[in-house]
Amino acid sequence: MPFTECADLRVNYELTGPAGAPVLLFSNSLGTTFSMWDSQLPALEPEFRVLRYDSRGHGLTTVTPGPYTIELLGRDVLHLLDKLKIQRANFCGLSKGGMIGLWLGVNAPERLQKLILCNTAAKIGTLDSWNGRIKSVREAGMKSIAPAVIERWFTPEFRLRSPAIVAKTQRMIENSPLEGYIACCEAIRDMDQRETISTIRVPTLVISGTKDPVIPLGESHFISEQIPGAHSADLEAAHLSNIEASEKFNTAIIRFLTA
Repeated sequence: MPFTECADLRVNYELTGPAGAPVLLFSNSLGTTFSMWDSQLPALEPEFRVLRYDSRGHGLTTVTPGPYTIELLGRDVLHLLDKLKIQRANFCGLSKGGMIGLWLGVNAPERLQKLILCNTAAKIGTLDSWNGRIKSVREAGMKSIAPAVIERWFTPEFRLRSPAIVAKTQRMIENSPLEGYIACCEAIRDMDQRETISTIRVPTLVISGTKDPVIPLGESHFISEQIPGAHSADLEAAHLSNIEASEKFNTAIIRFLTA
């Protein structure tokens, strides 16, 4: 797996697909590595140069001292694109990755071709809910929260149907670096983009999960209502719609990017 030095980070990334094809950059949710996008590769690699990376504090990328901000995580994306000499890319982010995408859409639209925002909101959760989670993780570690996270990320039907995928995802959460996880919780807790996203002019697709307990449909639809001309797709899935409804997710992305 290649690494590259970006500012104060050693970033773990993977760049696959045909050289010269349009770049599609995937940005992860909280507590995951870039392997969360494995279900997208077979459908997207034939047509796109797929760039996946572990965000700051996650996977094999450096865990720098917290707290982090969404702006910091967004600038990490720009540094990675600069390092790989990619001037513009399509961007697809889920949850935390979607918040990064919103920041990029407002602050660095010249670096984006199209923007895909999945299972995300302009503001996620409350101060108390994030502080409570941070306290739990500090006191009892990542394994203590993993089962409850899995229940929010996948519907009961999917958990019964695909136990191997669910188990793999739970291990990913359990192995997430504790300090990096907490620092990213702080970044999400402190970000509110509800007043700025209406300035986004990048062609945008908003993907929602109709059974997502983390991001209610109303919060997801708020994004598509605020961004002029945004398209939307509601999938029958919980929070990780890219895994639970991978075929429909991939179809929606390809249709949007090739239109």
